[in-house]
Amino acid sequence: MMSLLWSRYSALFYVSVTTGLLLILGFYWAHAFYAAIPFAFLALLGTYDFLQRSRPVLANFPLIGRFRFLLESIRPELRQYFWESDTDELPYSRNQRSMVYQRSKELLAARPFGSDGNHYSDDFTWLNHSISPTHIADDDFRIVTGVGPAAYEMSILNISGTSFGSLSPNAIQALSTGAKQGGFAHNTGEGSFSQYHEMGGGDTIWQISTGYFGCRTKDGKFDSEVFETRARLPQVKMIEIKLSQGAKPGHGGMLLGSKVTPEIAKTRGVEPFKDVVSPHSHSAFSTPNELLEFANQLRTLSGGKPVGIKLCVGHPWEFVSIVKAMVETESVLDFITVDGSEGGTGAAPVEFTDHIGSPLRDAVVFVDNALKGAGLRDRVKVGASGKIVSAYDIARICALGADWCNMARPFMFSLGCIQARDCSSGHCPTGIATMDPKRYRALDIKSRATRVCNFQKNTRFALKELLEATGLTHPEQLTRRHIVRRLSGSQIKLADQIYPKVEPGALIRGDKVDDPRLASYWSRVNGSSFSPIN
Repeated sequence: MMSLLWSRYSALFYVSVTTGLLLILGFYWAHAFYAAIPFAFLALLGTYDFLQRSRPVLANFPLIGRFRFLLESIRPELRQYFWESDTDELPYSRNQRSMVYQRSKELLAARPFGSDGNHYSDDFTWLNHSISPTHIADDDFRIVTGVGPAAYEMSILNISGTSFGSLSPNAIQALSTGAKQGGFAHNTGEGSFSQYHEMGGGDTIWQISTGYFGCRTKDGKFDSEVFETRARLPQVKMIEIKLSQGAKPGHGGMLLGSKVTPEIAKTRGVEPFKDVVSPHSHSAFSTPNELLEFANQLRTLSGGKPVGIKLCVGHPWEFVSIVKAMVETESVLDFITVDGSEGGTGAAPVEFTDHIGSPLRDAVVFVDNALKGAGLRDRVKVGASGKIVSAYDIARICALGADWCNMARPFMFSLGCIQARDCSSGHCPTGIATMDPKRYRALDIKSRATRVCNFQKNTRFALKELLEATGLTHPEQLTRRHIVRRLSGSQIKLADQIYPKVEPGALIRGDKVDDPRLASYWSRVNGSSFSPIN
């Protein structure tokens, strides 16, 4: 008997005994019957736990075992609010999120008492400053992309791909409205140029993915007539052909059927309430030369607007073949957006987010080297996206070879995202990543758009101060010699000493290049295939 009182069945035993005693007492005192109801429910629930066979923990620990599942369900919240340190990046640290919140609300994003980072840890990086700082009058840094009357002056910081459907109508409109207020660009993501992007009025980069959403035929092919009608709208400033995404390269985009409302289905040209999984590859082209022809077609249909590609770097020869095709055909992309494997997404297989694709910094260096070696770097601009959050992140990635940066999740923080990591369920607690009107009604478009604008503006200002301390006047002056990286407790190197260097035009002249990927594949690829010749 004593062993039962303290065994794993003790909870079931106690509630059963209490239920029996209350029922007996009920014959003398009627109120005891009411008191017995919750205990009877627990006794029945515990009996069910004991008899069921789908969950061994509950069978061995009736009632008590349910605390395990309860605590597990709220573990992310407990960790985030109580046990997570200020520097744990899961995937963004509390320090990073706090910085975004403060800049969005026009609060002082300063840190008292000093850094809480370990400046002697391996892989710590910093920016070399100058004893002769500069003064920059205007922090609205611009990068001209494209040629001719339709060329676009790109801001140094823009909103990365955020699709209507993955994000709520209010979130999309708030982002676009904030972009309009701040004079920067908003990428549509692959979910098409929706009415909410259009209602916001911000400068828009229309992303064309393998699903051709918003410009597709019924059988999923590219529809040039529909594209031309939308692409010529003044609000659309550039066209981006999505080859792959950092969070899930080689895997089509995913939008679960629970989020595919009739409105989203109409916007994308798909069936409502069915999972939307983009094809793994484009049907409009299959070789580098065909890719460039498709880009030229989009440029013509859009009225000469800049056209580029977005990709996460994988097999090096595939990107080299695109660069080689540009040299051979003299048909040049206006820009290339490099997406790092650390980029975000609403839903992707775990193995893809963790172990597929090149991280951003390594990829930007490779893309920059390839374009330099081919003599195309001045004509092709490079954007970068993938876990960029601070002005220092912008400075570092520009020093490695990017012309501008895109952010998605930090702008979601500015909307009010709390990093609940519940984006794919449709139950986002802040109304950002959900299509439930009862949830996104709480997201006020006007006030959140102001926060989006504030975050971009204050991050630009912080970048200006960094550049002034470095003795420069524009991010385009940053080089790999400005970034220092600790490799070990006794060794530090400039990024220029770590990464391979390629002289401008070296591949065209046939000079020796330090980057082994370019040295190995340049002579083995051409525009007729994404694969090497031998």
